[in-house]
Amino acid sequence: MSPEARADGRARDEICRVGASLFARGYAHATAGNISVRLDDGFLITPTDACLGALDPARLARLDAQGQQIDGDRASKTLSLHRRIYAADASARCVIHTHSTHLVALTLAGVWTDDDVVPPITPYYVMKVGHVPLIPYHRPGDPAVGDAVAARIAAGVAAGTPIRAVMLDRLGPSVWSESPASAMAVLEELEETASCGCSAAAARPR
Repeated sequence: MSPEARADGRARDEICRVGASLFARGYAHATAGNISVRLDDGFLITPTDACLGALDPARLARLDAQGQQIDGDRASKTLSLHRRIYAADASARCVIHTHSTHLVALTLAGVWTDDDVVPPITPYYVMKVGHVPLIPYHRPGDPAVGDAVAARIAAGVAAGTPIRAVMLDRLGPSVWSESPASAMAVLEELEETASCGCSAAAARPR
Protein backbone atom coordinates (compact mmCIF):
# COMPACT_ATOMS: atom_id res chain seq x y z
CA MET A 1 0.00 0.00 0.00
CA SER A 2 1.33 3.43 -0.93
CA PRO A 3 1.94 6.16 1.71
CA GLU A 4 -0.90 8.16 0.15
CA ALA A 5 -3.32 5.25 0.49
CA ARG A 6 -2.30 4.71 4.12
CA ALA A 7 -2.82 8.41 4.89
CA ASP A 8 -6.23 8.29 3.20
CA GLY A 9 -7.26 5.27 5.27
CA ARG A 10 -6.10 6.81 8.54
CA ALA A 11 -7.95 10.04 7.80
CA ARG A 12 -11.16 8.18 6.96
CA ASP A 13 -11.02 6.24 10.22
CA GLU A 14 -10.28 9.36 12.26
CA ILE A 15 -13.15 11.34 10.70
CA CYS A 16 -15.54 8.52 11.59
CA ARG A 17 -14.12 8.17 15.12
CA VAL A 18 -14.45 11.88 15.81
CA GLY A 19 -17.93 12.04 14.29
CA ALA A 20 -19.14 9.14 16.43
CA SER A 21 -17.63 10.70 19.56
CA LEU A 22 -19.24 14.10 18.96
CA PHE A 23 -22.62 12.50 18.23
CA ALA A 24 -22.54 10.17 21.24
CA ARG A 25 -21.81 13.06 23.61
CA GLY A 26 -24.42 15.42 22.21
CA TYR A 27 -22.17 17.85 20.35
CA ALA A 28 -23.85 16.87 17.07
CA HIS A 29 -27.37 15.69 16.31
CA ALA A 30 -29.49 14.29 13.48
CA THR A 31 -27.76 14.95 10.13
CA ALA A 32 -26.42 18.38 11.12
CA GLY A 33 -22.71 19.06 10.87
CA ASN A 34 -19.74 18.00 8.78
CA ILE A 35 -16.06 17.12 9.06
CA SER A 36 -13.28 17.41 6.50
CA VAL A 37 -9.58 16.61 6.36
CA ARG A 38 -7.00 18.09 4.02
CA LEU A 39 -4.68 15.49 2.47
CA ASP A 40 -1.51 16.12 0.49
CA ASP A 41 -3.39 15.54 -2.77
CA GLY A 42 -6.94 16.63 -1.97
CA PHE A 43 -9.68 16.43 0.63
CA LEU A 44 -12.03 14.08 2.44
CA ILE A 45 -15.39 15.38 3.69
CA THR A 46 -18.52 13.85 5.14
CA PRO A 47 -21.40 13.41 2.67
CA THR A 48 -24.35 15.75 2.52
CA ASP A 49 -27.11 14.89 5.03
CA ALA A 50 -24.91 12.29 6.74
CA CYS A 51 -25.27 11.56 10.45
CA LEU A 52 -21.91 12.08 12.16
CA GLY A 53 -22.74 9.21 14.49
CA ALA A 54 -23.07 6.65 11.70
CA LEU A 55 -20.39 7.46 9.14
CA ASP A 56 -19.00 4.78 6.80
CA PRO A 57 -15.31 5.32 5.98
CA ALA A 58 -15.79 3.95 2.46
CA ARG A 59 -18.61 6.42 1.68
CA LEU A 60 -16.82 9.64 2.63
CA ALA A 61 -16.51 12.05 -0.28
CA ARG A 62 -13.01 12.16 -1.80
CA LEU A 63 -12.00 15.26 -3.74
CA ASP A 64 -8.90 16.23 -5.65
CA ALA A 65 -6.80 19.32 -4.89
CA GLN A 66 -9.11 21.46 -7.07
CA GLY A 67 -12.20 20.35 -5.13
CA GLN A 68 -13.57 18.03 -7.82
CA GLN A 69 -15.20 14.93 -6.39
CA ILE A 70 -13.61 11.67 -7.48
CA ASP A 71 -15.15 9.10 -5.14
CA GLY A 72 -17.74 8.49 -2.42
CA ASP A 73 -21.19 9.90 -1.70
CA ARG A 74 -22.06 13.47 -2.65
CA ALA A 75 -19.94 15.93 -0.69
CA SER A 76 -21.41 18.22 1.95
CA LYS A 77 -22.76 21.52 0.61
CA THR A 78 -20.32 23.33 2.93
CA LEU A 79 -17.30 22.11 0.98
CA SER A 80 -16.61 25.59 -0.38
CA LEU A 81 -16.35 27.00 3.15
CA HIS A 82 -13.97 24.26 4.24
CA ARG A 83 -11.74 24.91 1.22
CA ARG A 84 -11.67 28.65 1.93
CA ILE A 85 -10.54 27.94 5.49
CA TYR A 86 -7.75 25.65 4.28
CA ALA A 87 -6.65 28.26 1.74
CA ALA A 88 -6.61 30.99 4.39
CA ASP A 89 -4.80 28.99 7.11
CA ALA A 90 -1.96 26.77 5.94
CA SER A 91 -1.77 25.03 9.34
CA ALA A 92 -5.36 23.76 9.16
CA ARG A 93 -5.67 20.04 8.40
CA CYS A 94 -9.19 19.43 9.71
CA VAL A 95 -12.38 21.52 9.78
CA ILE A 96 -15.42 20.61 11.90
CA HIS A 97 -18.83 22.30 11.74
CA THR A 98 -21.71 21.47 14.08
CA HIS A 99 -25.00 23.01 15.16
CA SER A 100 -24.00 23.02 18.84
CA THR A 101 -27.00 23.84 21.01
CA HIS A 102 -25.66 26.45 23.44
CA LEU A 103 -23.68 28.34 20.81
CA VAL A 104 -26.70 28.59 18.51
CA ALA A 105 -28.80 29.69 21.51
CA LEU A 106 -26.29 32.48 22.18
CA THR A 107 -26.73 33.85 18.67
CA LEU A 108 -30.49 33.96 19.26
CA ALA A 109 -30.22 35.58 22.70
CA GLY A 110 -27.32 37.87 21.81
CA VAL A 111 -23.59 37.13 21.69
CA TRP A 112 -21.05 38.89 23.91
CA THR A 113 -19.60 40.91 21.00
CA ASP A 114 -19.32 40.39 17.26
CA ASP A 115 -15.57 39.83 17.69
CA ASP A 116 -15.92 37.40 20.62
CA VAL A 117 -19.19 35.50 20.76
CA VAL A 118 -18.29 34.08 24.19
CA PRO A 119 -16.51 36.03 26.94
CA PRO A 120 -13.14 34.65 28.11
CA ILE A 121 -14.56 33.25 31.34
CA THR A 122 -12.02 30.46 31.86
CA PRO A 123 -8.23 30.32 31.40
CA TYR A 124 -8.51 27.12 29.38
CA TYR A 125 -10.86 28.80 26.93
CA VAL A 126 -8.35 31.61 26.41
CA MET A 127 -5.51 29.12 25.83
CA LYS A 128 -7.33 26.57 23.69
CA VAL A 129 -9.91 28.61 21.77
CA GLY A 130 -9.17 32.34 21.81
CA HIS A 131 -11.19 34.84 19.78
CA VAL A 132 -14.31 33.56 17.98
CA PRO A 133 -15.98 36.17 15.74
CA LEU A 134 -19.61 36.08 14.63
CA ILE A 135 -20.27 35.61 10.90
CA PRO A 136 -23.58 37.16 9.75
CA TYR A 137 -26.29 34.74 8.65
CA HIS A 138 -26.22 33.30 5.14
CA ARG A 139 -28.04 30.23 3.90
CA PRO A 140 -26.02 27.00 4.25
CA GLY A 141 -23.61 26.58 1.35
CA ASP A 142 -23.65 30.26 0.31
CA PRO A 143 -20.16 31.14 -1.05
CA ALA A 144 -20.39 34.52 0.69
CA VAL A 145 -19.80 32.72 4.00
CA GLY A 146 -16.38 31.62 2.79
CA ASP A 147 -15.52 35.20 1.87
CA ALA A 148 -16.50 36.44 5.31
CA VAL A 149 -14.61 33.71 7.14
CA ALA A 150 -11.47 34.16 5.03
CA ALA A 151 -11.57 37.89 5.78
CA ARG A 152 -11.81 37.20 9.51
CA ILE A 153 -8.88 34.78 9.35
CA ALA A 154 -6.77 37.36 7.49
CA ALA A 155 -7.72 40.07 10.00
CA GLY A 156 -6.68 37.85 12.90
CA VAL A 157 -3.31 37.15 11.33
CA ALA A 158 -2.78 40.86 10.64
CA ALA A 159 -3.60 41.71 14.27
CA GLY A 160 -1.25 39.05 15.61
CA THR A 161 -4.16 37.06 17.08
CA PRO A 162 -4.84 34.16 14.69
CA ILE A 163 -8.25 32.54 15.10
CA ARG A 164 -9.15 28.86 14.98
CA ALA A 165 -12.94 29.14 15.04
CA VAL A 166 -15.86 31.26 13.86
CA MET A 167 -19.53 31.23 14.78
CA LEU A 168 -22.03 31.17 11.91
CA ASP A 169 -25.08 33.11 13.07
CA ARG A 170 -28.03 30.78 13.80
CA LEU A 171 -26.16 27.80 12.35
CA GLY A 172 -23.23 26.83 14.53
CA PRO A 173 -19.46 26.91 14.97
CA SER A 174 -16.81 26.03 12.42
CA VAL A 175 -13.45 25.17 13.99
CA TRP A 176 -10.15 24.05 12.51
CA SER A 177 -6.84 22.69 13.71
CA GLU A 178 -3.91 20.43 12.83
CA SER A 179 -5.86 17.18 13.28
CA PRO A 180 -9.41 15.90 13.82
CA ALA A 181 -8.65 15.25 17.49
CA SER A 182 -7.35 18.76 18.14
CA ALA A 183 -10.21 20.35 16.19
CA MET A 184 -12.67 18.35 18.27
CA ALA A 185 -11.00 19.64 21.45
CA VAL A 186 -11.45 23.25 20.27
CA LEU A 187 -15.11 22.60 19.49
CA GLU A 188 -15.75 20.97 22.86
CA GLU A 189 -14.13 23.80 24.82
CA LEU A 190 -16.06 26.40 22.83
CA GLU A 191 -19.44 24.72 23.33
CA GLU A 192 -18.81 23.97 27.03
CA THR A 193 -17.85 27.60 27.64
CA ALA A 194 -21.07 28.70 25.94
CA SER A 195 -22.96 26.25 28.14
CA CYS A 196 -21.34 27.71 31.27
CA GLY A 197 -22.25 31.21 30.13
CA CYS A 198 -25.86 30.25 29.49
CA SER A 199 -26.15 28.51 32.88
CA ALA A 200 -24.63 31.46 34.72
CA ALA A 201 -26.98 33.89 33.00
CA ALA A 202 -30.00 31.74 33.89
CA ALA A 203 -28.92 31.56 37.55
CA ARG A 204 -28.60 35.34 38.02
CA PRO A 205 -31.39 36.94 40.08
CA ARG A 206 -33.82 38.93 37.97
